Amino acid sequence: MAVTSEATTLWNGDLTSGSGHTRLDSSAAAEFPVTWAARASGEPAHTNPEELLGAAHSACFSMALASALAGFGTPPQSLQVTAAVTFDPGAGITGSHLLVSAKVAGISERDFARIAAETKESCPVSRALAGIPITLEANLA
Repeated sequence: MAVTSEATTLWNGDLTSGSGHTRLDSSAAAEFPVTWAARASGEPAHTNPEELLGAAHSACFSMALASALAGFGTPPQSLQVTAAVTFDPGAGITGSHLLVSAKVAGISERDFARIAAETKESCPVSRALAGIPITLEANLA
């Protein structure tokens, strides 16, 4: 069964002096202020599409890696995944870097690195981001 998730942004004004709010409609979990300044230069206390994309990528990769590790017979004790999504105002979204720290008993560094690399390619959000470079730094804690 397919699940559709929704978010809505209400924007007021032009690009550079305007602002908006993005609401997570499906979960009603949060609403975030958004501005061009937050996107172009990192304004505190405001989010941007790349941070939200990073949240989606880190959550998706965490779930996919947990599943892949369990399928290998070594379910993780914990996974910490950060997705750093880079935006260049002149070029757009230029990449996503996954930084992974994992506690997994009974797995070699080599097997973990292989499974993490395979998961980077198969994660649904990674596949959706196929038009940008995705890099991975994965380590056992």
